[in-house]
Amino acid sequence: MGTFRVSVEIGDPEGQKFEPVEALVDTGASHTVLPASVLRRLGVVPDERAAFRLADSRTVEYEVGQTWIRIDGRRRMTVVVFGDEGIEPLLGAVTLEEFRLAADPVQRRLVSVPGLLM
Repeated sequence: MGTFRVSVEIGDPEGQKFEPVEALVDTGASHTVLPASVLRRLGVVPDERAAFRLADSRTVEYEVGQTWIRIDGRRRMTVVVFGDEGIEPLLGAVTLEEFRLAADPVQRRLVSVPGLLM
């Protein structure tokens, strides 16, 4: 599991407007989680509600949508979870895979890796 922060930018659904965010890198989390207020301010709307299992084994439901994320000048459309207010932004494994990035917890950075087809 990664335990460091990186600067990313969250975009509106059209990819025209981006807002900087410091996100915790957590390879133990499947999806990127952002405060709902940030996503709504950018015009991101939820597509559905989905169930997620937390580390303490509880199951919770959150709204889920899609929007742009930019990391080091590269951007990708990715699935995002509308988190509770005050939640720390979290960069999850799905987004990292879309960018073909892995966490280097020793040097506390993201590194490029070849893509995997399973």
